[in-house]
Amino acid sequence: MAKRGGFPGGAMPGNMNNLMKQAQRMQRQMEEKSKELEEKEWEASAGGGVVTVRVSGKKEILSVKLAEEVVDPDDIETLEDLIVAATNEALRKMEEENSQMMEQLTGGLGGLGGLF
Repeated sequence: MAKRGGFPGGAMPGNMNNLMKQAQRMQRQMEEKSKELEEKEWEASAGGGVVTVRVSGKKEILSVKLAEEVVDPDDIETLEDLIVAATNEALRKMEEENSQMMEQLTGGLGGLGGLF
């Protein structure tokens, strides 16, 4: 007695093959975009521009620039807070661009239940 609803040889027809090719193409695109993002830099400032931080797509701090007027030996805490704020904003910008890029690449796969 033959199985009902199965595919001969256990393989799925052409749609699954096309889906796999699309997934592989998307994976290559994601790898390329990830490499591009690693090479990019983002910059953010705090305190009206007295502290500026640059980060890379590898989540590394590349530079911190301080305006002379923000360096007050009697108020180190404010300087520390400004450095943290600028760094977090630069990282947020980087993550936001990364998320947008991933969304663009995977946006057409809503029918896969969020696998990608």
